[in-house]
Amino acid sequence: MLAINQLSIQFGSKHLFKNVSVRVHPGEKIGLVGVNGAGKSTLLKIMAGVKHVDDGILTRSKNISLGYLPQEIAAFPPGRSLFEEAKTAFAEALALQKELDQVNQALGQVPPEDAGFADLLHRQGDLQHRLDQSDIFTMESQVERILLGLGFSQSDFSKDSISFSGGWLMRLMLAKILLAKPDLLLLDEPTNHLDIESLTWLEEFLKNHRGAMVMISHDRSFLDNLTTVTWEISLGDLTVYKGNYSKYLVDKANRMIIKRAAYENQQAMIEQTMKFVDRFRSKATKATQVQSRLKQLEKIEIIELDETESSIAFRFPPSPPSGRTVLEIENLNKQFGGKRVFTDLSFTLQRGEKLAVLGVNGAGKSTLVKILAGLITPDSGTIRFGHNVAISYFGQHQAQELDSRYTILETLSHVNNELSVTQTRSLLGAFLFRGDDVDKKVGVLSGGEKSRVALAKMIATPANLLILDEPTNHLDIQSQEVLQEAMRQYDGSIILVSHNRYFANSFVGKVLEIKGGHGTIFDGNIDYYLHKTHAEAVGTAPKKPVAPKNAPASQPPEKQAKKGKESRKIQADLRQQKNREIAPLKKIVNRCEQEIEQLEGRKSQLEQAMADPELYKDQDRFAELNNEYTSLGRKLKKCYTEWEQTQAKLEEIESRFAEECEE
Repeated sequence: MLAINQLSIQFGSKHLFKNVSVRVHPGEKIGLVGVNGAGKSTLLKIMAGVKHVDDGILTRSKNISLGYLPQEIAAFPPGRSLFEEAKTAFAEALALQKELDQVNQALGQVPPEDAGFADLLHRQGDLQHRLDQSDIFTMESQVERILLGLGFSQSDFSKDSISFSGGWLMRLMLAKILLAKPDLLLLDEPTNHLDIESLTWLEEFLKNHRGAMVMISHDRSFLDNLTTVTWEISLGDLTVYKGNYSKYLVDKANRMIIKRAAYENQQAMIEQTMKFVDRFRSKATKATQVQSRLKQLEKIEIIELDETESSIAFRFPPSPPSGRTVLEIENLNKQFGGKRVFTDLSFTLQRGEKLAVLGVNGAGKSTLVKILAGLITPDSGTIRFGHNVAISYFGQHQAQELDSRYTILETLSHVNNELSVTQTRSLLGAFLFRGDDVDKKVGVLSGGEKSRVALAKMIATPANLLILDEPTNHLDIQSQEVLQEAMRQYDGSIILVSHNRYFANSFVGKVLEIKGGHGTIFDGNIDYYLHKTHAEAVGTAPKKPVAPKNAPASQPPEKQAKKGKESRKIQADLRQQKNREIAPLKKIVNRCEQEIEQLEGRKSQLEQAMADPELYKDQDRFAELNNEYTSLGRKLKKCYTEWEQTQAKLEEIESRFAEECEE
């Protein structure tokens, strides 16, 4: 349904994409992964037609509909309520309804004998038929269901859409896309502004979406629960893996073992060849052999390894000893402008406990951790920290408080001079600052980069109580997992606000749910909490469809029976015609699949042979296998292309006959 062929983008000497070719098939749910800066958002923009490229071809099936959610928030016109703005997702159907109303009004004013009456009658029938095919009769119930599912309340429906904050406007954008029911969804970080309740609802909704999807997400649970295919962007290449994110990790690890062995063998061969060249370059009797070896090297496709594949790990500095009870809160109350956030909130945190604070957006999670960090004063209640408790706090505002004059490395060195340079670099590497990056001034960094520096600074600060508000927002999955493991091994206490279920699940042992201004403690991780609260999709059941206007009267049983026989005969004829058209195409598909299986088998044998270091001692044998391997690659590409083109034809025929059968 959508294909990209030979896409190349280069910035200076860096290849963002090198001859990338990939295809989206109907119904596929694809997770797009890669380190920050790999080009994930760029690829999604290209697929959406937002970004145009000169080197590469983008093709889409005819009449395909797209729904694209970018990370940037779109501007909404003023003077339109939330509900009315969401209804614009049905703009085409609403325009048809408006025209139909005008035609109906005109029919009431034009005499039947008038020359234009028949045209108006015909137009009325056409418009009514098109409206019957649309969702306009269940529009309002659908809008209500999706807005509620994404966390809006009934009282929000009448508010001006532009009165909402950026995170809520992003939800509105997502709601409009879901209401449009596109054939292909392109979602760039759809979970960024969602709480766990809304995220769980969205997950269930997308599971039932019949169209295809390509999504970028740093929420591993979201990817695991939804995707059936994983695309990885690395070093300018795109590799397709069958399965969700967890399956991709296993398959990639196996692939990397083979790739690393091939890389090491290739490097050994190159080194051995260059030694021969250097040794005999000046000898006239060896000139021919030297040139032959150099030409062999020129023809070799150099294997590259992604430097980010090297595992980076760090541990928190040992936490200072504290009393057994770290924190006691009793009857905490807070309100803003007459709106109550909590009422008599109470809980206790013991040494070593790791607590997640959950609740819908606006429940008061960030307010609570800011109170604990001393940034907000409660209206009433008691907060008691235990003996020798040292707090280190991370919130989004920390990024703005960094000193722009220092480098990234200096920023961390100033908060903990006991960390060695190697330890500091290891910590920064986990947050995507590697090599010369650590010498950049804080003042030149982007907002996301500053946030990562602030998080690293908090971690480097000696403390026995960590308070974190959405620490994973600017981290890729690999960095999240490094931080997750460090959190799991940390010997102090943690209070965490996060919508990232997978990240928190492995180290959190207690959950505080804030709901309706009250707090409830659950002794278990996120999965236990979701199980206990039966977290399900939020929203009302769709209302009963409204009967279409001007619907034709039901036919007598005799006519219906006759029409049924005629319909069955037509459908039987259509099935025979369909089978005649698809039979030869299925033969081609079967042949291609057999050839691909044979070629892949031989390719696997060659890769095993080329992973043997002894092979490179026999240059002639290596050249023979390398040539066969290159030839196999061309044959496989040709077979895959033929298979994909034939499958596309089959899908087109199936779709066409499905439409004819419905008619």
